[in-house]
Amino acid sequence: MPATIIDSVIFRDMFSADEMRHVFSDAFRTQRYLDIEAALARAQARLGIIPQKACDEIVRHCHVEQIDMAKLKVTTERIGYPILGVVQQIVALCDGDLGEWCHWGATTQDITDTATVMQIRAALELVERDILAIAHSLAELAKTYRDTPMAARSNLQQAVPITFGFKCAVLLAAFHRHIERLRQLKPRALVGEFGGAAGNLSSLGGMGLKVQEELMKELGLGQPEIAWHTTHDQIAEVGCFLGLVCGTLGKISMDVKLMMQTEVEEAFEPFHEGRGSSSTMPQKRNPIASAYIHANISVVRQHVAALLDSLVADHERSTGPWEIEWICLPEIFCLAAGALKQTRDLVAGLEVNAKAMRRNLDITGGMVVSEAVMMGLGPALGRQRAHDIVYDICRDVIATGRPFLDLLAANQEIALHMTRDQLAPLVDPANYLGQCGEMVDRVLKTHARITA
Repeated sequence: MPATIIDSVIFRDMFSADEMRHVFSDAFRTQRYLDIEAALARAQARLGIIPQKACDEIVRHCHVEQIDMAKLKVTTERIGYPILGVVQQIVALCDGDLGEWCHWGATTQDITDTATVMQIRAALELVERDILAIAHSLAELAKTYRDTPMAARSNLQQAVPITFGFKCAVLLAAFHRHIERLRQLKPRALVGEFGGAAGNLSSLGGMGLKVQEELMKELGLGQPEIAWHTTHDQIAEVGCFLGLVCGTLGKISMDVKLMMQTEVEEAFEPFHEGRGSSSTMPQKRNPIASAYIHANISVVRQHVAALLDSLVADHERSTGPWEIEWICLPEIFCLAAGALKQTRDLVAGLEVNAKAMRRNLDITGGMVVSEAVMMGLGPALGRQRAHDIVYDICRDVIATGRPFLDLLAANQEIALHMTRDQLAPLVDPANYLGQCGEMVDRVLKTHARITA
């Protein structure tokens, strides 16, 4: 019976995703072992190292449906690794002694690591798909709300006006960097392993590197320049990449949670009947997707730390650090997939309340653009003097509740340089958006290029 969130019948599709669970399932992983054994047989037959008849017989039995998984469990528990158990079953299925040519010159770690790389390849395709979907949704939001003013927040306090399109474009630019990172790491990460017992291919004599080359061609993987049995930095890099992606997903979930607050109401997760409702407070609409994203990405970060610890391996074949990877990598991918799925749906259906954004901009009576007033007065009064005057007036607004513009216009020192009519445009947040629009356009231009 499932005991983890990832496999729970109730929770699994909230915290993970079916396609990613499949990639890290016993059946998918074992089939990758078999794919490698079949590819090795074909490569070696082509090079004349094993008989073609043996190759054909081995390949005929490299299908997971022919593997007795219960028997494989028993042999794995006895031996400590699954590969020998798989090979033993292939050998037993083959006619005569033809199966004895299976796994020729290979070692357990060659098959295990290469299978892991093949799982990573399949998993990264799912990750890239979701990253692109989120990026496209953010691009649409950035375009739609390019000029929609809202308050930026600094230390959770209103800072200066920005646009919601700008806010979305900032996140979109981060996803562009993730897309670039993914494309850059693939050539490093999608490299197979075939080195034999200690990595030097001694079991195949002078043919080792040629077998390695042909094997990687069969599998569509890069050929390593040297064995990497105990230097798994490229695997750890994949984990770190997912940690970075999840950090951005967490940023999105954090901002949405804050914007959904009753006192703010600037944006909401997509509405579904009953979603986010409270058992005791009917009025509530809780940020459910954001809560799951937050939980998932926090655990991913901890697993990434453990994956980095697995790099500290001993000599040419390790005693334990390797197995950390077996535990952490599938969970990193499965939890990241859950966070990506929740974010994809959240961003695609995000409900934006532009009226509330404007309302919140106006609650300070124009003080949100006190910087604009200060900068407008700076040339006449000097920056520091302008700052001090505006600061004191802001305190008076807070204390008395009188309009910011009224107190500015009543100030005798300001009145020497600006009339009320000249001050009025300075306290309109819509007039102090800087170059938000231009920067949104730049990000959208990059989006068109990077996703073409």
